[in-house]
Amino acid sequence: MSILFNERTQTFHLYNEEMSYIMAVLPNGHLGQLYFGKRIHHKEDFSYLQERVHRSMTSYVYDDDDTFSLEHTRQEYGVYGTTDFRHPAVSILQKNGSAISDFVYRGHEILQGKPKLSGLPATYTEDPGEAETLAVKLQDPLTGIVLTLLYTIFAEGGILARSAEFQNEGKEAVHLTRAMSLCLDLPDCEYEWLQFSGAWARERHLKVRRLEQGIQAVDSIRGNSSHEQNPFIVLKRPTADETQGEVIGFSLVYSGNFLAQAQVDTQDTTRVLLGIHPFGFRWKLEPGESFQTPEAVMVYSHRGLGHMSRTFHRLYRTRLARGYWRDRERPILNNNWEATYFDFTEDRLVKIAEKAKECGVELFVLDDGWFGGRRNDHAGLGDWTANKDLLPGGIAGLADRIEALGMKFGLWFEPEMVNPDSDLYRAHPDWILRTPGRHASLGRHQHVLDFSRREVVDAIYEMMAKFLAGAKISYIKWDMNRSITECYSEGLPADRQGEVFHRYILGVYELYDRLTSAFPEVLFESCASGGGRFDPGLLYYAPQAWASDDSDAVERLKIQYGTSFCYPVSSIGSHVSVTPNHQVYRNTPLYTRANVAYFGTFGYELDLNKLTEEEIAQVKEQIRFMKRYRGLIQFGDFYRLSSPFEKNVTAWMVVSGDKREAVVGWYKVLNGANMPLSRLRLNGLEESLSYKLCEYGRESSGVYYGDELMNAGIVTTDTRIVDGALDKKHSCDFDSRIFVLKAEG
Repeated sequence: MSILFNERTQTFHLYNEEMSYIMAVLPNGHLGQLYFGKRIHHKEDFSYLQERVHRSMTSYVYDDDDTFSLEHTRQEYGVYGTTDFRHPAVSILQKNGSAISDFVYRGHEILQGKPKLSGLPATYTEDPGEAETLAVKLQDPLTGIVLTLLYTIFAEGGILARSAEFQNEGKEAVHLTRAMSLCLDLPDCEYEWLQFSGAWARERHLKVRRLEQGIQAVDSIRGNSSHEQNPFIVLKRPTADETQGEVIGFSLVYSGNFLAQAQVDTQDTTRVLLGIHPFGFRWKLEPGESFQTPEAVMVYSHRGLGHMSRTFHRLYRTRLARGYWRDRERPILNNNWEATYFDFTEDRLVKIAEKAKECGVELFVLDDGWFGGRRNDHAGLGDWTANKDLLPGGIAGLADRIEALGMKFGLWFEPEMVNPDSDLYRAHPDWILRTPGRHASLGRHQHVLDFSRREVVDAIYEMMAKFLAGAKISYIKWDMNRSITECYSEGLPADRQGEVFHRYILGVYELYDRLTSAFPEVLFESCASGGGRFDPGLLYYAPQAWASDDSDAVERLKIQYGTSFCYPVSSIGSHVSVTPNHQVYRNTPLYTRANVAYFGTFGYELDLNKLTEEEIAQVKEQIRFMKRYRGLIQFGDFYRLSSPFEKNVTAWMVVSGDKREAVVGWYKVLNGANMPLSRLRLNGLEESLSYKLCEYGRESSGVYYGDELMNAGIVTTDTRIVDGALDKKHSCDFDSRIFVLKAEG
């Protein structure tokens, strides 16, 4: 890992074993992009990569040089209107109404390690030798605005973290109307674009298309990163796949409005922008004030999509997630939501917990409905006082009863919201986001509290901290069940209303930071009606997230497969629920529900008392299996083997760091008669090791070399429906199998 600067050629070269990133100061003082890709040898002069030719119908920076136009120059942080007509990385509205900027190089600094971003989540280092950071300072001479571009290159993996800071060193206030975290100009457009889209209950479905001239983008202007889109995209060469080829992943460490965009111009060059969505964004910057953009993380791989994903997994699992639970195996839990919804008493909850304890569950979680007048979703939200009619001993009393069983206790909160029918709203009707003189829309019968105001965040912190300090609470499920409408804060003047969306997210981060700092051993799981805010920003505070409200095993194949492109298995909240499933009413075998849920944090979303004795025996065995292998599954290297977006069979596997153990999941959606022969090629094993392969739950095993398993594969042909011979126990729709591999010798 190194960052080199050549004074004579004004060229920067950031490189490690995987990648090189090269840029240079252009003739007009702007910063130009020369190369981003596989590691190349360093030399003093890369200026030949800056291509300058005369083109008709082009404006030029200098009157006497008709070869230098920003329109045809690859840049590090493009601006609009001074010969560049592409969408810019920055736009600053000045007092005279102009939005033209001219950021020229003023100097740079090379730092060991990685500086923190004030008030924002970001990747970090624990040893200065893990990374180096380049801080390049540019300034607009007219306004005095100083722009600092931060580039952190990590020693391992093709990882480059980027962000931008604006400091107003001028004499007049300005408004930032666009301030992207990342701008990358690529020399061609021979890429396929991968995005992860959906809706409530079908989040992060993989979508693939070729880049073409024009704009391809995903975004959110909902106030949260959203179920509909995720702040993560991939560009890959058309020939790249899971195991080979050039791939670039782009991930924004942010939980609010975002834009991820690729613009291909008519010369087939590609500009990628990633950052806060400029729609609705207008940040006032007074003299002396600064603004820091969220962090964007780029991962380059010349070894395919799988290698890119594993690089993101390791980074986000160990250098984004933090604290006590970062490296610890996650407890197996039982959540009461789909077991009871709002219909529970303390004794009924304890009865559910007793059965869970008998089966081996380690954590019991009380979900919505325990507070104020909350007997449905129309009332009580915001009144964080225990309902003594339901819980005579309060939360502390219930927690003591659960702890007495030998389990830990967890609790659901939705701290960012309030029902109109609540004491909190009646006392503080001005604490919600709403536009003066206009109707305030409801979502799930609730309003959004104005977390851009410090007094609101303080009040919610005091209520939550009182519970955490006064009861034996080991886990918090933090929910968020609606997007923002009528985004206006009574706490800000008119010329700062464009700051509300971002200030809201900063308030969420502040509350998370205060709570996790005060109660460092509490496990936080983020949730937003499932996957509505499944993003790297929250992973910094909560090391796991409820991936989707859809707990159906078949639907979860696509959700968890898509999620795996960026996010580690340890972050994916996944539970076994009842059948017929409460979201899609599908009946699936109990073993398949568990076989999917293993590849996440694992738990149960049902009342185990309602299962048969045979099913309870299965549950006990499932929990024994998960306890044996959860360290490997949650912290091993994840490999995608067969895609649910392309085939009837989905498969994936996790391999230990020393390659001596692996667990493989195989899932068949629909059954068939007299099906073709099939094999599943594994990945990530040591070629020369011999592995004992056992099919979990079925009496079959064999010994095979790693190269044999990866090249010849394991036979997965279903011979149980041939010529009328039907094995009714295992031949069915929604079948699945788990294979365990252990190296011998």
